[in-house]
Amino acid sequence: MAKLELREVVKRFGNTTVCNGINLDVAEGQMVCLIGASGAGKSTLLRCINLLEPIDDGEIFLDGEDIAEPGLNPQGVRARIGMVFQSFNLFPHMTALENAMLAPRRVHGKARVDLQPDIEALFERFGLADRMGNYPDQLSGGQQQRVAIVRALAMRPEVMLFDEITSALDPQLVGEVLDVLLMLKKQGMTMVLATHEMGFAREAADKVCFLKDGRIVEEGAPDQLFGTPKHPETQAFLARALK
Repeated sequence: MAKLELREVVKRFGNTTVCNGINLDVAEGQMVCLIGASGAGKSTLLRCINLLEPIDDGEIFLDGEDIAEPGLNPQGVRARIGMVFQSFNLFPHMTALENAMLAPRRVHGKARVDLQPDIEALFERFGLADRMGNYPDQLSGGQQQRVAIVRALAMRPEVMLFDEITSALDPQLVGEVLDVLLMLKKQGMTMVLATHEMGFAREAADKVCFLKDGRIVEEGAPDQLFGTPKHPETQAFLARALK
């Protein structure tokens, strides 16, 4: 059984169908990269998995449980499925450490003194130990994005979703954030990424899915999808993306 399973997931905004019958399996510890042009449905799909957007049809299973069932409390699901966005969304009036502590204190009701050792260890792991007392405007974009990742990991999620997390960064800062993803992969985190970083997807992903018009047109191992794509639309997209 896959860790995460999507079955015929449909999401509409008015008369526009953004996710159109998407099926996807993500195994435990697997990194799955979603690629495709802007507007293909990648970000909306991630928001549906995290229940930030209610789906209009289909099923989403986490460990065999349908988490998209109407009436289910989304907070419990979001504690198990973390998400990091392209904009860092850090609270400017809070230090990096306070930002990371906020959600587990509110959701799990834990005291600061109980949380602090584990969260400080996360900052240490991602090279931010000397930045815990800094406010967001005292950090570089790459450091802010790493703090956002620490904040999501502080909830001890089972699955992590990343939505174009390098797109707002200066090119020289992209590598430090991608290195964090590689570290998480080595540690066995289950991850789904929407990304424009084709080189990273080719080198690091276990599976790559090409989306167009709200559908997964083609999926496969990186060597296969980048090396010998079968579908003409995949071939056309990669010809442009890999120039």
